[in-house]
Amino acid sequence: MNRSGFWGDVLKQRMLLLMLTPAVLFFLLFAYVPMAGIVLAFKQFNYGGGIFGSPWNGLDNFRFFFESGNAWMVTKNTALYNIAFIVVNNVLQIAVAILLFEAVGKWFRKITQTVLFLPYFISWVVVGAIAYNLFNYDVGTINSILNAFGIEPIDIYNTPAYWPFILVLVSAWKALGYGSVMYLAAITGIDTEMYEAAEIDGANVFQRIFHITVPNLYPTIIILVLLAIGNIFRGDFGMFYNMVGNNGLLFSSTDVIDTFVFRSLTTSNEIGLSAAAGFYQSVLGFATILLANYAVRKYDKDHALF
Repeated sequence: MNRSGFWGDVLKQRMLLLMLTPAVLFFLLFAYVPMAGIVLAFKQFNYGGGIFGSPWNGLDNFRFFFESGNAWMVTKNTALYNIAFIVVNNVLQIAVAILLFEAVGKWFRKITQTVLFLPYFISWVVVGAIAYNLFNYDVGTINSILNAFGIEPIDIYNTPAYWPFILVLVSAWKALGYGSVMYLAAITGIDTEMYEAAEIDGANVFQRIFHITVPNLYPTIIILVLLAIGNIFRGDFGMFYNMVGNNGLLFSSTDVIDTFVFRSLTTSNEIGLSAAAGFYQSVLGFATILLANYAVRKYDKDHALF
C-alpha cells in the first residue's frame, strides 16, 4: 500500500523530479564521490600506489599539521575574518535595505540597487588587479596621490597590519548589493497595515524601523547568520588568494585554512598534509553549525535550521 503510494507519487511528480536530477547529479559527483579521497589524510601518499594503494600512516599528517605551528594561525585567521564578515556585512546590508525601502523615489531605489549589485558580479581576479593598482608601492594610485602632496608612500603589500581592514572592506563592498536585496525582499513581505497603523498612532520613521522592520527581520537574519556560521571555518579562497597571492610577508594576518591547503598541495606537494587540513576544516565547520543550531533551538526552535 505504502510502496505503491510512493511510486504513485514518483510517477505523478516525474517532471519535477526530472528537473531536480541535474542538481542531484552535481552534488553526487562533486560533493559526495570526492569524499572517498578523505583517506589521503591518513596515508603517506605516493603516485605509484595512488589514493587507495598508498601506505597508511595513521595520524602523522595531523600531527605534522599541528606541530608545524600553522594550525592555530590559519584557524584563528579564518574564524576571525568570517566573524568580521558576518557582523559587518549583515549590519551594512540591513541598513542599506531599510534605506532603500524607506526611499521615496522609485527610480532612485532601482538605480541604487543596480549600482550596489554590480560589484557582486566582478571576479575576484579583477578585484585583485584593481587592489594592486591602488596599493602598489611604486605606481599605485594611493601612493601617487600621497606623493603629489609630499607625503611618504605607504608600503601596504609589506605591512600585515593593514590587511584585516582592507579585506573586511572589500568583502563588504562586494557582498553589499546581493545581501541587501535579500533583506529588502524580506522587508517588502512585512504587512503594510502594521506601518499604516503605526503612522496613524504618530510613530516616526525611526520608531517604525526599530519596532516593526527590525523585529520582523529576525527570522531572516537568524537563517542567514546560521548559514554563514556553517562556513565560519571556510575562507573565501578566491578573495584571499587573488588579493594577497603568495606574499609570505602577509601570511601572519591573511593566511586562512583554504590558502594553506592550496599552498601545501601546489608548492610543497604535501598531499597528505593538505588532505588532513581540509578534513580538520570540515570537522570544525560541522561542529560549529551543530552548536549554533542547538543554541538557536534553545532560544526559539521555530527559527532553527533543523
